[in-house]
Amino acid sequence: MTMQNISLFNALGAKMDYLDHSQKVIAQNIANADTPNYRPKELSEVDFGRVLTNVTKDTKTVRMESTRAGHMPANNEVEDARSGKQRITYEVAPGKNAVILEEQMLKSTENSINHSFMVNIMKKNVGMLRTAIGNQGQ
Repeated sequence: MTMQNISLFNALGAKMDYLDHSQKVIAQNIANADTPNYRPKELSEVDFGRVLTNVTKDTKTVRMESTRAGHMPANNEVEDARSGKQRITYEVAPGKNAVILEEQMLKSTENSINHSFMVNIMKKNVGMLRTAIGNQGQ
């Protein structure tokens, strides 16, 4: 079994991919802060309630049972974060540009914090696996 087959690492990887894509969108928004008629783009948040509902639906395949609300979905069953609608901005500059730099910088900082958090979680879990298999020195 490889680490790619462990649901936790798949979920962490999916979240880190989402944060990476989100950071690219934020950077594009900041780069176009002075472009006339530019509307900022934004990734929609993943609706984890809907993901959990999709995972626990009765189907003919074997599924991991979720007995508590905090349980994670099985492999390859995390919904694509790129689907959904963009929110409408309410503030527009005289040049018809709707990028609010302060808002984009806050989102960038939040993204960075979340990414660091995911990296720390991954490091802790890899450390626990190493301890479990008795290979903590490498």
